[in-house]
Amino acid sequence: MKKLLTNTTIRLIFAVIIGLLLGQLAGEGFINVVLPVKHVLGQLIFFLIPLLILGFITPSITRLKKNASKLLTRALIIAYLSCVGSATLGAIAGYKTVSFLDITPVTETVKEIPEMIFRLDIPPVMSILSALVLAFMIGMAIIWQKADRIENALYEFQGLVFILIKKILIPILPFFVAANFCVLGYEGALASRLPVFFIILLVTLLCHITWLTVLYSAAGIYSGKNPWQVLKYYGPVILTALGSQSSAASLGVAIEETKKSPVLRNDIRDFAIPLFGNIHFAGSILDVVFLSIAVSQLLYGTVPGPEKMILFIPLLGIFAIAAPGLPGGTLITSLGLIHAVLGIDEAGTALMISIFALLDSFGTSHNITSDGALSLILSSYADKQSQKENQT
Repeated sequence: MKKLLTNTTIRLIFAVIIGLLLGQLAGEGFINVVLPVKHVLGQLIFFLIPLLILGFITPSITRLKKNASKLLTRALIIAYLSCVGSATLGAIAGYKTVSFLDITPVTETVKEIPEMIFRLDIPPVMSILSALVLAFMIGMAIIWQKADRIENALYEFQGLVFILIKKILIPILPFFVAANFCVLGYEGALASRLPVFFIILLVTLLCHITWLTVLYSAAGIYSGKNPWQVLKYYGPVILTALGSQSSAASLGVAIEETKKSPVLRNDIRDFAIPLFGNIHFAGSILDVVFLSIAVSQLLYGTVPGPEKMILFIPLLGIFAIAAPGLPGGTLITSLGLIHAVLGIDEAGTALMISIFALLDSFGTSHNITSDGALSLILSSYADKQSQKENQT
């Protein structure tokens, strides 16, 4: 029983159930306590993310030595292609189904969340994008300079960061997830938004499953390995993504769980999982494209022409790589592009944000789960390169 309760998946499931039950029963006084707790836990999680990136990506780059820049290029290419493919699938689904949907967000019965009575902000030492760039620069500089002492210090720093994941990030995640669902249960968001939720969720969920199937099948074919040996470890990661709506917040769990996979190379895994967790948002970009078509039909009675979508999707793929792995980050980053290319005005983008909030948990789950397939591809690519070098 004790072993069962210490299982990350079980603890997260309990967190979801307890959070929803407490939210249904809670009064305003209780929510006044939950809100600052949720905020502080979220601040701690996001404070750790840049350290996580530096602690795993930089040492991994130094281990890869001369192959680092080559693998980084391959990682960016497959992340971009995956995002474009996912967005194209969202566009096809939108054009085929949106005319049959009646999408109207329901907000009248949602309780107003009280203002936070206590707020403790813990800003990260740097932004996620700054941490990514710094990790690449330091890693490559160590390789060029052959700075062995700093390289060894980075390996020790990686051990410290992993301890922070085990001792701080993983233990507080169930409480953070429970607090999120408690607030949802209190405001009645789940009940009042069910009509909207199910209309769009059904279509987008099928698209998410389809694209994940494509990615993992492609990874299995390319690597010659069973992709289930990666996918089966993503249960706790998916639950974390559903509760936090953040790829960044799910990153620590993904790093810990994928260490159990026997088909991922250790050096590539430590490089790829944190990297893809911050540049690969295939699920979110799918939702953005589908919602662009749906909202356009709802407000203007017409959908964007294919010629606009052909321009929009490749550009959106670039925006997705630069998006922060935070709740709604992909949509917020791409709002200017949505307005400029698709002509959706402020009322349309406001409606998109409202509906996107309902889908973000599932898009985030897609984001973080699909990283495993891309990591398997990159791992197999590294194996094949090693074999070629050994033969020569």
